[in-house]
Amino acid sequence: MQTRKLGPFDVSAIGLGCMSLSRAYGSPPPRAQAEEVLLGALDAGYTFFDTAVVYGLGHNETLVGEVLGPHRKRFTLASKCGLTDATGTQRGIDGRPETIKALCDVSLRRLQTDVIDLYYLHRYDKRVPIEESVGALADLVQAGKIRAIGLSEVSAETLRRAHAVHPITALQTEYSPWTRNPEVAVLDACRELGVAFVAFSPVARGFLAGGAPDPSQFEDADIRKAMPRFQGEAYQANLKLLDAFKAIAAEAGCTPAQLCLAWLLQKAEHIIPIPGTARPDHMREDAAAAGVVLSPEIVAKVEATVNADTVAGPRYSAALQASIDTEKLPTEA
Repeated sequence: MQTRKLGPFDVSAIGLGCMSLSRAYGSPPPRAQAEEVLLGALDAGYTFFDTAVVYGLGHNETLVGEVLGPHRKRFTLASKCGLTDATGTQRGIDGRPETIKALCDVSLRRLQTDVIDLYYLHRYDKRVPIEESVGALADLVQAGKIRAIGLSEVSAETLRRAHAVHPITALQTEYSPWTRNPEVAVLDACRELGVAFVAFSPVARGFLAGGAPDPSQFEDADIRKAMPRFQGEAYQANLKLLDAFKAIAAEAGCTPAQLCLAWLLQKAEHIIPIPGTARPDHMREDAAAAGVVLSPEIVAKVEATVNADTVAGPRYSAALQASIDTEKLPTEA
């Protein structure tokens, strides 16, 4: 697979988000299937793996550590802190320096590694100045426990404040044809500062991957149950976009999921999408998107079909949206 720059690292142009192997979209897959996804991803050319303390409250980091630990030199490892208490067993935003440092030790043990390549602050704790949280991460760099610092779901202004304390290697936020908030300011700020932009949920939480999920079949543990775009009239309105999107993918000679990923890769050289999946076939399908080249006409059709004006519903509930620090689109103001 082609590579892209992630600070000091050269990583696969498409990374693997590991969250769905432990939580988020219903019950996690059987252990053997999760192992097949992770080890198969190495064989398919993925060299960038993304996990977090909060994914399954330890399950995901432990899984990644046990399965990929023997192959540690073959990939760049990212994890995240700031969405649990200091033990990593209770959810809650906490960006205090002491919590960040304690969680790093928890992550190192679970991941069975001496150093984490990229450690993100998963959410900006608005009760703690970003300078203090990043200062704690900088201390971890100095201690040799992490190699680089990342931020997740922050605004361009917060990124600049953080970058003034210590160079930020990556900023991670949701980005896909149906979530365009990074285009307001963050993408340009990342380019200006030399920060890689890591796009999570790049296939719209499965919605644009070819077969729209049926919300009535979501398990109680599926986080999409609480997302407005998958509810009621908004969901029915969004369904009307799919046939046109699938037709564009067919014209481009790729699958709908590959169309999303190729679109992201062609938006800018500093963008690295990290699709997640619990299925080995989807993992390989996503990897192949790195070789898809879209014509300007196809890109224009994607953007005219799925955009902030055509997608119904906000990303998150009002309460959850209030907890993050990202710019709003004009349609959300």
